[in-house]
Order: sequence, then C-alpha cells, then structure tokens
Amino acid sequence: MFVDAIERVNPFTQPMHSIVRLYGHNEIVPGTATLFFINEEGCAITCKHVAELIRQSEPIYYKYREFQGERREALREKNAAHLISQLENKFKLTPDTIIRVRNNFISCVDQFQKLNIDHHPTQDLALLRFEGYNRLLYRSHAVFLGDTSRVKPGRSLCRLGYPFPEFNNFRYNPAIDDIEWTTSGRLTSPSFPIDGIVTRLTGDNGAITGIELSTPGLRGQSGGPLFDTNGLIYGMQSATRHLHLGFDIEDQEVLVNGRRSRVSNYPFLNVGQCVHVDVIKAFLREKKVKFYEA
Repeated sequence: MFVDAIERVNPFTQPMHSIVRLYGHNEIVPGTATLFFINEEGCAITCKHVAELIRQSEPIYYKYREFQGERREALREKNAAHLISQLENKFKLTPDTIIRVRNNFISCVDQFQKLNIDHHPTQDLALLRFEGYNRLLYRSHAVFLGDTSRVKPGRSLCRLGYPFPEFNNFRYNPAIDDIEWTTSGRLTSPSFPIDGIVTRLTGDNGAITGIELSTPGLRGQSGGPLFDTNGLIYGMQSATRHLHLGFDIEDQEVLVNGRRSRVSNYPFLNVGQCVHVDVIKAFLREKKVKFYEA
C-alpha cells in the first residue's frame, strides 16, 4: 500500500546518529533520531526533544571539561579521593550522567558552518536550518497536505524513520579519554516504516494539535514524517503513549509449556502521537520558511 509513498518520502528523510558516554564508563551508547527536509534551502524539521539533544551536546561536554580541570588539581592533593567525591557532587555526576554527546547528520549536507535551531513554544517540534554548506546531499523535499479536513479517524497512514542504530563507526580513544567517529565499520542504519490508522485527533482547549495512530512510533523514529499513500505529509512522529487497557490478570494459574505457572499481566496499548500538519505549517509560516503543500 505504501511502497510508492515510501520511495517518494525516503529521499528527504534522513537519520541523525548519536553516540553517548556516561560518567565513569568507556562504553559507548549509540542512538538514532530522524529529521526530514521541507525545501531545497537546507531546512528540516524534527522533534523539540531531538533538537534539545543537539543544542545541549556542547554545554554537556564543556561542563565535563571543567570538571576534568578541577579533578587534575585535586589529584595533586593528599586527600584526592575525598576532593574528587566533592567535585562529583558539585558537578552532579553519577554513573547515569551523560558527559559526552556527539551527533552526526547523515546525508543531509556536505558540511555546515552553523546550525540554527528554533523550538516551537508548546509542541514537540523544532526547525533546523543548515548554513554554510556547499552541496545538499538529500534529494527532493516534503509536500504537506493542503486540505487538512482529510485527517480523520480510520484513515491509514505511515511513518518512516530510523529506529535501529546499526551503525558502528565509533570508538573510545583512551589517548584523549574521549569518544569519536571513525571512517571504518558500518556507517549507516536502515530506515524502517510502520503504518497504522488514525484513531483520534488530540489537542488542548479545543485546538487540534496532534494525531494519534493505532500503532506505536518506535524509538529513533522521532522527527520522522507521517504520510499517506501519495507521500503527502500529514504530520510528524513525536512520541508513544501507553494506554492502560484494564484487562489485568493477577496471580492467575495458567499452563506454560505443559507446566502450571502463576502469572500476572497488566496490558497496555501503545499508540503513536504525531504533531498535526496544521501546527507544522503555522510554525513554518511564523518563521518565514518556504514549504510546499498540495
């Protein structure tokens, strides 16, 4: 059903690869997110929570470098262990604290000198504008739905994104005590579509701002387009909600592989939450950014 649409949407839907290091660990945690381009001028949209990760990557590392400087001074003292413990409290460092984030924008532009980020004031939506590039690497651009009365419960739609971080072109470099990208290994991750039907239109104070899908958006698909069989963009994948079904089972005896076992189960329905196309278009108009609709 969505074969042709995916072929239209895929050229302007691109992944962002991220690598993360936590305090006290040399292991690298890979992750992905999605963005899609809306014109031929290096402008793309993604989720606000994705853009915030981009924006915070440098401040996070700057804070850790500041800690490293003070730790070097502390190591010269006799009570170094105590002083370092105080520094960890000062900088709020625990084994779960992110100390380094590196992002890599795949097949977006050949290079860029600046990335401007605008956040929507209330919705999980952000505008990215690449500046200082020589050549665009993405092909085509999004075309948004013009007649939004077609967004109704029961309509089949699809999302495209990059939920599975299968790239491995990264390493920990002990010589500089940092994580870094490499030119070897797998450089890409596959795109992944997931369809569903519109279940409800959501919003606040009578204004429709979201589209709920019967299937979940997957981690890493955040920022990916929501589209119909023609490839027209209806919205953007934002989050997954977990609706308690109420069909709970507690300490019930069942047969499992021929053996009696007691089980408990609290089922939830996972539904996708997408930013509505009208919200996206209004935001782009406010920012005076060129886009297309049909």
